[in-house]
Amino acid sequence: MIEEGPRPHFRKPRRGDLPIATIAELAGVSPPTVSKVLNGRPGVGDQTRQRVEALLRDHGYRRRQAGGAALCIEVVFHRMLPSIAMEILRGVQKVAHASDHTVGFTDVHRHVLAGQPWVEPLLLRQPAAVITVSSLVTAEDGERFAAEGIPLVAVDPIGDLFPTPVVGSNNWSGALTATRHLLDLGHRRIGVLTGPVKDLSSRARLDGFHAALDSTGVPFDQSLERRGVFTVDDSRDLAAQLLARPDPPTAVVCGNDLQAMGVYAAAWEAGLRIPDDLSVVGFDDVDQAAWLAPPLTTVRQPFGEIGATAARLALTLADGRTPTQERYELGTALVVRGSTAPPRR
Repeated sequence: MIEEGPRPHFRKPRRGDLPIATIAELAGVSPPTVSKVLNGRPGVGDQTRQRVEALLRDHGYRRRQAGGAALCIEVVFHRMLPSIAMEILRGVQKVAHASDHTVGFTDVHRHVLAGQPWVEPLLLRQPAAVITVSSLVTAEDGERFAAEGIPLVAVDPIGDLFPTPVVGSNNWSGALTATRHLLDLGHRRIGVLTGPVKDLSSRARLDGFHAALDSTGVPFDQSLERRGVFTVDDSRDLAAQLLARPDPPTAVVCGNDLQAMGVYAAAWEAGLRIPDDLSVVGFDDVDQAAWLAPPLTTVRQPFGEIGATAARLALTLADGRTPTQERYELGTALVVRGSTAPPRR
């Protein structure tokens, strides 16, 4: 009896049996150029397009046909407040629709908690570009997107993603302005709550806070600094520590508006009134900031324009063009409301 050996396994290519970066190298072009051909986008010479299409066919890729589904920009969030996410999405959508692109979005928080991959599903969908917002995207993830010819733009990333382009606001300047506002009111004993030290935006805001004190010649008491996470509960506990001191601060600068809400809660529990006994400044200007009692003085980030800038940059990359710069920082604005006043002591 003749025994049969194992049957050969014929794997149907998922998108192709070679990375787009390898296709680009074989064709003598850039990965974005291959992506443009794969997605049926204009801006590629006829001879180059034919050469790339032949390689794509040989390696199991299927080119998007003209008149097919609209090209999509996918926006990836990680634990983002709905009010901020919606403003960013509106900015992305405004730019994307003008270029006949659709916009999709996903929150990868559950994937991260479950230890599940979130990059692979995006690569499978082959969007025209991806914009990540405060996600856990790494430089290695950026390399994977680049290898697949999918442009990646990061909004306010946690760490350094060079050479991935980054869009955000001027965190340093915003914190500087907020702290100067308190100094101008007469505060000298100012506390500060900040986010995780590994977070680039947290470090920039903390640096801006210290720079404002230094420029005014006001010494900083290190015991008035607390580092935590951007949540109400954590910030309430940290603020309670500051307010329980024998010499508590007369004002507190917060790393974001959620931290400011935590300070409000701690002040209420300590029997303190805002701003009579304690001035508070936040950062972001989320919708809830204007609804607090009293309304919160905070630094406004232009989230809509941040989204629009990220979309314009993503489309520039998708067209195979090189952006004029690698980091875009948009200006912030201090919104003075009822939570700040001159100190009473």
